[in-house]
Amino acid sequence: MIQSKQVKRTNAIIYVVLTIVAMVVLYPLFFILINSFKGKFFISRDPFSIPSGETFVGVDNYINGLTKTGLLSAIGWSFFITIVSVALLILFTGMTAYYLARIKNKWTNGLYYMFVFSMIVPFQMVMFTMSSLADTFHLKNPIGMCILYLGFGAGLSVFMFAGFVKSVPIEIEEAAMIDGCNPLQTFFKVVFPIMKPTAITVAILNAMWIWNDFLLPYLVIGISTRYKTIPVVVQMLVGSNGNKDLGALMAMLVLSIIPIIIFYLTCQKYIIEGVVAGAVKG
Repeated sequence: MIQSKQVKRTNAIIYVVLTIVAMVVLYPLFFILINSFKGKFFISRDPFSIPSGETFVGVDNYINGLTKTGLLSAIGWSFFITIVSVALLILFTGMTAYYLARIKNKWTNGLYYMFVFSMIVPFQMVMFTMSSLADTFHLKNPIGMCILYLGFGAGLSVFMFAGFVKSVPIEIEEAAMIDGCNPLQTFFKVVFPIMKPTAITVAILNAMWIWNDFLLPYLVIGISTRYKTIPVVVQMLVGSNGNKDLGALMAMLVLSIIPIIIFYLTCQKYIIEGVVAGAVKG
């Protein structure tokens, strides 16, 4: 009986702590949402109040932001770059991880640890060299961005895929080869379907990163082309010398986070399973 009360008290404390943490995490989103419906002059005057009366402007900030930034075009390019980059990451890093996990020699081990090491290299160390190479190889376009994201995201993706492949019994692949499958058929028809939880986790993590990334598109594509992504056009609303439209900025932030939230909520049940299967066993 005493233990039962202690368990209930512990659970209650945990729930209170988690509730507080959830409120802290969600409040910035709530702050952006309420200010997206307030006039830009009222945001700086009283940023924490609920819009009402003269402060409420309806969807004017959204219309104004879309007009100023061309966000719809940026959403299209962001979708293209994110979807293509994630598809390339899943395909190529999945195959690479499968090869590295199954072929054991000093070269594959060295290559695997190079992928792992790449995860801890700060982007700032390579961004100027990368920008120069992107200019040399004509990668300053959406397709080039997808190739660059494939390179920068390969480390984590290979690490997670390789950890999962190590948990797949080799007997399954041997049975497929006995039935007449070549290595490619074995991977795509047998191994890859088993890798689905990890593939979805890799897709979620990379999609959130690519969708929200500002620095790489800004350095490679810049603001003078029609290929601008969402973070780049949202940054344009910040302005300079105090000349900024906070209402439109908040509205565009709301529109920019909605797709990735929907994507995450749709796939969230796979993320823990994939992280545990990939990272722990790796």
